[in-house]
Amino acid sequence: MNRRIERRIEIVEPGPAALVQDLGRPGHAHLGVPPSGALDQPALRLANRLVGNPEPAAGVEALLGGLRVRAHTSCTVAVTGPPVAVTVDGRPAGTHLPVHLRPGQTLALGTPEVGLRCYLAVSGGLAVEPELGSRSRDVLSEIGPPPLRPGQLVDLGPPAGIPAGADALAPARPPAELTVPVLLGPRDDWFVDPAADLAGYWEVTAESNRVGLRLTRPDGSALRRRPERVDTELPSEGLLTGAIQVPPSGLPVVFLADHPTTGGYPVVAVVRPDALAALAQARPGTGVRFRAVG
Repeated sequence: MNRRIERRIEIVEPGPAALVQDLGRPGHAHLGVPPSGALDQPALRLANRLVGNPEPAAGVEALLGGLRVRAHTSCTVAVTGPPVAVTVDGRPAGTHLPVHLRPGQTLALGTPEVGLRCYLAVSGGLAVEPELGSRSRDVLSEIGPPPLRPGQLVDLGPPAGIPAGADALAPARPPAELTVPVLLGPRDDWFVDPAADLAGYWEVTAESNRVGLRLTRPDGSALRRRPERVDTELPSEGLLTGAIQVPPSGLPVVFLADHPTTGGYPVVAVVRPDALAALAQARPGTGVRFRAVG
């Protein structure tokens, strides 16, 4: 009789916050459910390719590093995202390349000097129970697996492919200031000079999270509404990931993957999808300038 080998990893320490994420659950906005998923999708896709997984496989999104996992089975892992120290049983292992773990070995992430979110993929993917077709944690609606906790055992799926280093590359260092392409609208006509005001210098605040990136200006200025739009609001409208919503304060919020599906403040512009990954790595204090395109 063949004994089934259980494939698991143990979360020794989740760090400041570690969540299970895949590529999300789009298509449920009519139910009030955000798309969720990894904020830096290119980083998760790369990590999965490196360990031989399909790109949508679930991995760990680790905020500010600090993650430690112990292998309970032979497996291949890869860490991607911003530059970060990675060790296996205390020895340097590197990032953005496949690393083999033997049963009992412990992989640990340091704290990245820049950027916010590192991604850990494990061969076979994290086999937690899916909800609405995804294994992602949504922090707004609390759908999906709870945040990872110390001592938690996480099942792995069967290996799906051969780990390969063909994609291996040096980690990109997130810049101190971002220039972000946006499409103006649908409510840019509510503002005096939206393109010029958005192009000015903004800073990411500490109140930002997976729901949205909150911005402010060192000089205290804000987006200016047209006089006829002051003290008026909209009925709730649908929201997209990347929508830049402007509350009465004039300080914009860039909605990320766990955003609400509707909102009543005007959306002045929408970030192009290919620029969202850079915003996912923007720490408090990072400079942001929006550039209207199209």
